[in-house]
Amino acid sequence: MVEAHLGACVQVVPIRSFYVWEGAAQDDPEWQLQIKTSATRMEALVEHIKARHSYDVPEIIATPIITGNADYLAWVDQETRPAV
Repeated sequence: MVEAHLGACVQVVPIRSFYVWEGAAQDDPEWQLQIKTSATRMEALVEHIKARHSYDVPEIIATPIITGNADYLAWVDQETRPAV
């Protein structure tokens, strides 16, 4: 994702998820990815993940950034520009 400029930074955290899928309770180890990207790259990022994920319906959600370190946010925008 980083090399494809879909995310400037990806943090990977091991987690344990409990949920119901197709009527059965599930208890699964999973990996949570926090991907720093720009709004303009979100659609491409979602398609990239869906094409490679083992789940039929992977959890992909976006959290809007209200404010932050301007230098960091500029770096994210720079790193997620499509390669030309």
